[in-house]
Amino acid sequence: MPAIADRSSSPFKAMLAAKSCELAGSGGCCTPQKRRLRSDTALAAKESPVSTPMKLKSPRRRLDSSPSSPANRIKKDPSEKTLKKCWNPRDVEQMRDVKEAVHVSTAPSTVVCREDEQKRVLDFCKACVQQEKAGSLYVCGCPGTGKSLSMELVKQQVIDWAKMEGLQSPEVLAMNCTSLANTSVIFSKILGMHQPKKKSIGSTSPLQHLQNLYSNKQAQSSSKMMLIIADELDYLITRDRAVLHDLFMLTTFPFSRCILIGIANSIDLADRFLPRLQSLNCKPMVVTFRAYSKDQILSILQERLLVLPYIVFHQQALELCARKVAAASGDMRKALSVCRSAVEILEAELRESASNTGLTSAEGDFVSPRTALAYEVFPSQENNTVRIDHMALALSKTFRSPIVDTIQSLPQHQQIILCSAVKYFRGGKKDTTVGELNKSYIDICKSALIPPVGILEFSSMCRVLNDQGLFKLGQSRDDKFKRVTLKVDGADISFALQGVRLFRNCLQ
Repeated sequence: MPAIADRSSSPFKAMLAAKSCELAGSGGCCTPQKRRLRSDTALAAKESPVSTPMKLKSPRRRLDSSPSSPANRIKKDPSEKTLKKCWNPRDVEQMRDVKEAVHVSTAPSTVVCREDEQKRVLDFCKACVQQEKAGSLYVCGCPGTGKSLSMELVKQQVIDWAKMEGLQSPEVLAMNCTSLANTSVIFSKILGMHQPKKKSIGSTSPLQHLQNLYSNKQAQSSSKMMLIIADELDYLITRDRAVLHDLFMLTTFPFSRCILIGIANSIDLADRFLPRLQSLNCKPMVVTFRAYSKDQILSILQERLLVLPYIVFHQQALELCARKVAAASGDMRKALSVCRSAVEILEAELRESASNTGLTSAEGDFVSPRTALAYEVFPSQENNTVRIDHMALALSKTFRSPIVDTIQSLPQHQQIILCSAVKYFRGGKKDTTVGELNKSYIDICKSALIPPVGILEFSSMCRVLNDQGLFKLGQSRDDKFKRVTLKVDGADISFALQGVRLFRNCLQ
């Protein structure tokens, strides 16, 4: 049985040597040196004639450098973007790092695209601490818009700012209201921050203790300011809304030390459930976190991926994810979930490809030398990155709808008809005739080298699309002159057909 050639074999060394000589060009030993001018002498003196050959950009050197070595640790400096290289999804460590980078539970080092909202909350907290004055603020917005993450950042910024200004740092009580056994337990937690060693005596409730404490001038001089961050605030809404009212009312007492920040998904909570507070002149300041736009989602994804020293996603794949998620909900957590799903789809694809072509596995299966050379020495960036078709499949799993399912299950020629309709109506037209649509269909078929069907069969397929609710056909004696209108959004058609290269090229 012939031995498998490794990288230390003579043919492999000869190949690398030839590549080195080719890349070195005139700086190597393969070409005769030219006579240098006197003005070049100083420059030549700085260069080593033998010991400093041109750096090789060979794939072998790229693969031999381990990402876990100290010299190749993950860098968070954005200026390193130009040094990024293609990753190896077969590497278990690298795959784990990628999945962690796009995991929902991984908190980024910086929260981008929420600078204005963070500044408003931070300025509010600074004013309360500086003036030693209580106040309340309500942070609202749709799920996945960065509310909780921003408040965690602001909490630390308030403490750092107070230390820098020489002020007394506030006590911080951060809680998720869904973890409370009872809604009124929140008052016990606040009282425990003020009096950690004391227990309530008699029948006086923790709320009454706090009300008495904040009515006494002694409380102002004996305790620190307290920053209370109550996440999932709408969990405190009871039938009579008493707990919610009493919580915000704590900031209205003359000697209150509370800075209350409530966080919830209900944008109109302050208007619907706190009208009584407005009559008492204690309606909280409201900061709204709007749903993320396409550009914001793309920016956040790119910021998260900066921690990786290699390129994982095609730019078009990230743009598709950002566009679809922004149109659906603007939920950043959903975008991260889709990206993670796309990485897993690529992982499964490569695993299947490896088993079909005889590539080595983690258990050390047999590898053919030619295949090993192709995948290890010269890895393909196209094969090792998350492409637009991976992202389209991940999006279809996340945002599966009956329309997308219907379009994806159609025969190829009916999908081509839908694709031609999308292209035809991009110019602003709302309808056309079957004859004109047939011309657009024939053009796509010719460009894809697919034999088009005749006009009668084309008209029949248009009637099928009409029956499925994708087209609307008008009335006419001649099928060619029937008016055709799209009954579904062109974006849904583009999304459903994005995973097929033929349609992806046509729709771009």
